[in-house]
Amino acid sequence: MRPLLLVPMTLLAIAAASCGTKTAMSEPPTSTSAPVTETAPAPESSETVAATTEATTTPAAETALLAVYVQDSVAIAGADPVAYFTDSAYVPGTSEFSHEWSGATWHFASAENRDAFAANPGQYAPQYGGFCAWAVSQGYSAAVDPEAWKIVDGKLYLNYDQNVQARWAQDIPGNIAKADTNWPEVAANE
Repeated sequence: MRPLLLVPMTLLAIAAASCGTKTAMSEPPTSTSAPVTETAPAPESSETVAATTEATTTPAAETALLAVYVQDSVAIAGADPVAYFTDSAYVPGTSEFSHEWSGATWHFASAENRDAFAANPGQYAPQYGGFCAWAVSQGYSAAVDPEAWKIVDGKLYLNYDQNVQARWAQDIPGNIAKADTNWPEVAANE
């Protein structure tokens, strides 16, 4: 019986290594981020857009997202994705500093943040196209509150609200592993 148990564990290890994520069996994440503040739930009205990806040689196209959460025609409810990393805070972006990428319009608080994103969107774009990380771990998509966020291992994760984020935080490595597995199918349904 022992060889039968090794095959699934080996496959799990290979899958985790290929996704670049930690599993529940690995060490806990060691990244730090600013504490998340209490907020109201995300607005009910939202729309999503599936990004079309084409094979090109530009770095931005190579890292295009499968789908992007948009609200009022703007990615991640208008939050500046770079500010989560540089300011350790949610900062609303403006249409004055916008950038089209991955089938969506992204807003930024400054030209500097816009240019940093344009140069390397994969570094700053939220995981799962900005959809709620908890929902994706459960196999579906949901809106986000841009103030319910966390950076884990250099990647940005957003959640529906503070309560959902608390549930997601109970097993971050496990929820990330489940969401990574679910994301292609969830994105295909957007």
